[in-house]
Formats: sequence, structure tokens, C-alpha cells
Amino acid sequence: MYDLFTRPRAVETRWVSFENPAGAKGAAARRNKGAKGYPCETIHPGQTMTLMDVRGQGIITRVWMTVQNRYPRMLREMRLDMYWDGARTPAVSAPLADLFGFGLARMATVESELFASPEGRSFNLYAPMPFRTFARVTLTNESADSPNLLFYDVDYLLMDSLPQDALYFHAAWRRENPTVLGRDFEVLQTAKGAGRFLGCCVGVVTDPVYEDSWWGEGEVKIYLDGDKENPTLCGTGTEDYIGTGWGQKVYSQRFQGCTVADPSARQWAFYRLHIPDPVFFSKDCRVTLQQIGGAEKDKVRHLIRDNHAPLTPITVGAENADYARLLDEDPPASMDDRGLPNGWTNFYRRDDVSACAWFYLDTPENNLAPLASKATRTAGTEASSSSLKAGGVEA
Repeated sequence: MYDLFTRPRAVETRWVSFENPAGAKGAAARRNKGAKGYPCETIHPGQTMTLMDVRGQGIITRVWMTVQNRYPRMLREMRLDMYWDGARTPAVSAPLADLFGFGLARMATVESELFASPEGRSFNLYAPMPFRTFARVTLTNESADSPNLLFYDVDYLLMDSLPQDALYFHAAWRRENPTVLGRDFEVLQTAKGAGRFLGCCVGVVTDPVYEDSWWGEGEVKIYLDGDKENPTLCGTGTEDYIGTGWGQKVYSQRFQGCTVADPSARQWAFYRLHIPDPVFFSKDCRVTLQQIGGAEKDKVRHLIRDNHAPLTPITVGAENADYARLLDEDPPASMDDRGLPNGWTNFYRRDDVSACAWFYLDTPENNLAPLASKATRTAGTEASSSSLKAGGVEA
């Protein structure tokens, strides 16, 4: 944020943790005569714990925490909320792991520009979070019966002034299980205001009815400033959006990565950060991901005929991209049409998809729906616990 060799004027560094919950000057490490007297607490079922409650003006520069129980269901039962400048509703409201970039709440060793987990056992978030009068951060354990041991600190700067155009950090999580056939999944529902779409992490659990067919042909669309039927920005495929191609395996890079690639569990999780390629908007922003998969034509015919899989063929074509565009025909061509070429066939499908979107707005509150219920967040996560070491992911 600042040059390493300069010291800004009228800036004070503070940390809040159990050792100094108010972030007060000269007030840390008071317990046990300064010898690590209060590093952690147990957050009990149903408890909301305030991690930060600071008045003043400044910027959160880092949030770090770790919890003892890190299985997916627990990490979806824990929610983190952040409030700016006296707002009634949180700007940030998301399941703990997803907020820190772990789609499907499956931990991994990862390092990106904004979040990291050096050994898959902790959460680090480096997105700058300005506040002008007030910052409040809470963690809630919505488990019915599982306490959790929590360590944390929130690092921030107190300062006399912020840039006049400083935006507020927001995050929103949503899930569709399953998605609707032929309808794009909304990674970010329409957020109103001026700001910047910072990026997202996405989790996919595929429906076994599609067997081992590829799920990731869908394109990311970004609707800006009043776009209706058609977006201003559009990618070319799901794995293309995160900088790779022809499928995806586990990798971690500064602005893109895949934290889970686990065919045996039918699970994938990945992220993209729009930092060198910013996405700005002045009125509103909506981000979607098409629910499209693909396989060879005979495989798709098998899925329709033998599995009765819910799908709608879209294109059939050879490697030279001389596609037959089935939806351009009225009525759409049948897969039994002998005039269709052989080759790769893209089709609408439906799977279990979730996403956490990070963005900045010019207001401390957003117009989005509250975080989904615990039941919606955790459905099916028990099965995840048994396969945590698959796909390069550690428990």
C-alpha cells in the first residue's frame, strides 16, 4: 500500500487480538505478566464474538486467524461479518473459509495477492479495508453442538485522513444446489453503486448423473452500468477465466488458482482476482457463470438416452470450431439428427455451485440479500470431510 522506504504522516499502527481487544496504545500483553497470557478463546455454539470494535478513521491491512476444527461443515457454520461507519447491515457476510478464498470450505496450501494459507491451517486476508468513523468485525459459531478454539489478530492503521474516493470493502456468498437448467449462476447479484469488482472464489460439486463429463465450459459474464440482456464483458470458459485451459488441476498463483480438483469427490474450487485487470463500474455490477459442460457427442447421447440426464445441447463441432449452433435453429436440432457433425458437444447442465464475491462500493452498505441460512450453506458438506486429502488438499 505504501512505499517501503517512506513513513506517512499522522499514521499509527494497531493490532486487535485477545491480547489487546481495544487496540489501545501500550495496552497489549497484560495477562500473565506479559508471558503469552491470552492468545485464544473458545467460541461456543450459538455465540457471536466481537473481534474488532474500533472508532476512528483508518484501514484494515490484514486479517489473520486460525481455528482448531477446520472440517468443511464447521467452516460453513462459522460466519464472519464486517460493518463500516455505523452501518446497520454488514458489508461483509460470508462463511469463514469461503471469505478467505477457499471454495467448498476445503482448506489448501495457497498464496495469492490477497489471501494465503501457508500450510492449509490458517486464514490470511490482505485486501485493504478503509473505514472513516467505525469498524466492527464479528465471528459467529452457528454450529448446534461444536465449540471451536480461535486465535486471531486484525492489523490496521489509524490515520488523520483517507483519500476522498476511498471505497468500502464488501463480500457476499451465495449457493444454488442445484442450479437451474439453462440459467446462468449469479456469482454476484446486482450490486448497486459505484465501485470495483475485485474477484471471486467458486466451488462446484458435480451431479453424478453426468458421470465424468466436463463441467466447466461455461463463460463468465460481467454486466456493467445498466447492462440488461447482454453483458459488456464475457470470457471463453470456466478454466479460461482462471488463466488456464483444457481442464484444470490444483495450482496457486497471485491472481488465479485452483485449490481443489478432486474428480473422485466430484469437487472443484478456484479463484480469480481482478487486480492487474481492474473491473470498475459507476452504477451497478452483476457477475454470472454459465452452467455449461461438454463431452463427445456419443457420450452426450448416452447421458440423455441411458441416464435421462437433465441437459440441453448447445453446440456440436470439430476441433476447427466449425460448430453447429443448435440454439440458433428453431426448433433446436435433435442430437439424433444425422446432419450434425461429430465432435465435442457443449450442453447446459445443472450442478451444486457456490461462490464468494469480493468487491468495493462507495457506500458502507449494499443492497444484496443477507447471508443464506446455515442449512443452505452446509448441505452436503459432511461428504467433503472424508476426502480432504484428495486433489492436493490437506485437512
